Amino acid sequence: MGMETLYKEVMDLNMMEDNDQKKAVAKAFFEKLNFMKLPEYFNWAEEIFEGLHVKERGDKKALIWADIITKESKSYTYKEFAVRGNQCLNRLRKAGVEKGNNMYMVVPIVAETWFASYACIKGGLVAVPTATTMTLREMEFRFETYAPDAIIAAEPYAKMIDEAIANMGVKPKIKIVLGKMEGWTSYSDLEQEEKTAAAAKTKSSDLLFCFFTSGTTGLPKRVGHTAVSYPLGHLSTSVLTGIRTDDIHHNLGAPGWAKWAWSSFFGPLNVGATASGFFFTVLDGEKYLETLSAHKITTFCAPPTAWRMFINLDTSKFDLSNLRQSVGAGEPLNPEVITQWKKLTGTEIRDFYGQTESTAMIGNPPWMKGKMKSGSFGHPSFMYDVALVDDDGKELTKADEPGHIVVKLDKWRALGLFTEYIGNPEKMASVFKDNYYYTGDRASIDSDGYWWFVGRADDVIKSSDFRVGPFEVESAMIEHPSVGEAAVVGVPDPKRHQLVKAYVILKKGYEPSRELALELFQHTIKILAKFKIPRIIEFIPEVPKTISGKIRRIELREREVTRQEKKEGPLKHEYFYWDFPELSKKK
Repeated sequence: MGMETLYKEVMDLNMMEDNDQKKAVAKAFFEKLNFMKLPEYFNWAEEIFEGLHVKERGDKKALIWADIITKESKSYTYKEFAVRGNQCLNRLRKAGVEKGNNMYMVVPIVAETWFASYACIKGGLVAVPTATTMTLREMEFRFETYAPDAIIAAEPYAKMIDEAIANMGVKPKIKIVLGKMEGWTSYSDLEQEEKTAAAAKTKSSDLLFCFFTSGTTGLPKRVGHTAVSYPLGHLSTSVLTGIRTDDIHHNLGAPGWAKWAWSSFFGPLNVGATASGFFFTVLDGEKYLETLSAHKITTFCAPPTAWRMFINLDTSKFDLSNLRQSVGAGEPLNPEVITQWKKLTGTEIRDFYGQTESTAMIGNPPWMKGKMKSGSFGHPSFMYDVALVDDDGKELTKADEPGHIVVKLDKWRALGLFTEYIGNPEKMASVFKDNYYYTGDRASIDSDGYWWFVGRADDVIKSSDFRVGPFEVESAMIEHPSVGEAAVVGVPDPKRHQLVKAYVILKKGYEPSRELALELFQHTIKILAKFKIPRIIEFIPEVPKTISGKIRRIELREREVTRQEKKEGPLKHEYFYWDFPELSKKK
């Protein structure tokens, strides 16, 4: 059986209208896929993109790109997409870049990002997506850890990259710039290259992707994915998101992180759909939805930060009638956001979960329509054997008992799971234990089998003899009409070990005050168990985040430790539960 048969099966599966039938077919498909023998060699660009999609739908749009401010737009058919990728690969090869070499990609949301990614896959190069927000120090860390063989970058970042190259003494074989820069090859020159290129003979086990993690809990790690774990592994993502061949799919995410590869590249292109990307420097919600409407997007994936922005806009100004599916990923969504978006658009945001280390692992697939529980991130993908274990590694069976999310490896190893933390055997040993892969996240499962996110294992707050998941407290806070966003962490306390502290970003029209702090304390008392109530509330204009929209709670925790070490007093907009006589002392 050729590999293209698997992709055709998923394309047929996602086109099914009967959700019960779709679920049954998906279960059978992954049961087959999980245990099948993989071919020794596989090149997704050659066999699937060209061998299947260019051959069968070459004149169909593969990519739509637009600028939300200037409204400039471009589109490329599957044939044109392949040509652009081949030209990039040919230029790299002329410079001596070979199979197994790497290429750093420091590029924003532009069409060339897709073409360069395609060139890496077809040429057997290790793609190293790199966020455009990198500082010089962060870039030096990456170059020291993994020296670049080739670099493609947008012009604004070229000077900083040259400085990092000089400081670290590395010598890339070629530097390609989007624009013009002395010492760099202009990307426009690639249009002179041949339009066809031979595919590298890549083994299924060959490393093709190196992602530096976002560093929410420590220094970035190098996550390695193979010629199979992402292209084939993302069939779980294509199924969970439910992208059909006739969809125009959009993901609000920046290149440089794994989520872009998930939802902007493999999710739609695996099934012959149309991918799209919108360029912006600052997210303007109204202009973004306007662009979404103009290009008749049918399936839309966005991180929590964006969803929270969109629900506070007047969506009646935009024609979102083409929107068929809404999907959330990055961090779990608060129930209130899901409820409001459905009121505004008629579509439910189907939340799902995964990591840089995996593909879509747990989620609300299309057959959950009308059956979702608001705030739950669904059920495990049939590709993954997922469970919860306690601190001793014993599997949990009791409903609503929080535990560590693990991928079981005793029956099969999920295709979408990463190969290794490159060059870090100590970290590998800490997460692969006793036939489990420990994700580092915690969740619970209710009596109906729905999964509920608790938080990063490192983020869980230990107060007295209780464990408090920050996400549940944040969800309660955001239900108050004044709260636009909340971030909850544990701060050191000599009596209880940690206290629950909530950082609160207010919506427009609200100002920090003692009265509002009291109202928020009272609000949480009505919703949360006594031990989960925030004991400290601080109003702030913003919280630190990664480029992918994840809250950097580690930075907030470190801030609190530093303040205590310096014996700093209360801040201007910081309020303490025990300073309010209006609140019961018994709470």
